[in-house]
This record gives sequence, C-alpha cells and structure tokens, in this order.
Amino acid sequence: MLKLEANKNKRKMTASDWHKILKQLKGKPAVMTKFIKHNKPKDRKFGIAFKKCENCGRYGAMINQYGLNLCRHCFREIAEELGFKKYS
Repeated sequence: MLKLEANKNKRKMTASDWHKILKQLKGKPAVMTKFIKHNKPKDRKFGIAFKKCENCGRYGAMINQYGLNLCRHCFREIAEELGFKKYS
C-alpha cells in the first residue's frame, strides 16, 4: 500500500528540476554519477521537442521550409524583412 501512495506522488522531472538537483550534488561525485546515469533526460531525436525556434526557443508550430527554423509567431514578425509578402 505504501508503494501505491509513493507512485501517486511521483511527477515527471522537468529540465529545470534536473539542473537544480545537479547543482545540489556537486559536492557528492559518486551520488551525482549515479543520478546522471538513471535520471538524465534523453536527448530528443524526433517529436515536437526536437526542434526549437532559433529566435525565441519555442517548441511548437515550427516553419522549417527554406531553412527558416522559426515558430509561427516569430515568422509573422520577421516575414516582411525576409522578403515574404502577404497577399490576402
């Protein structure tokens, strides 16, 4: 019964949580290597978190055509400077 309650309280570790814990473990190298081995987030190879906007760092709504690598928000701001015209 205790295991079930412990599993309910677990939450996914975000990247910022991971870096905070690493700062705390700097003085304990053995514990830090074990922590990194088992808890480090995997590098993304595909999916929505694989590509980031080069301008602002957002993950979703990417425009990758023509090698732009911008999110739609940044593209709207920079489109006319890049030479795109709005026809509608």
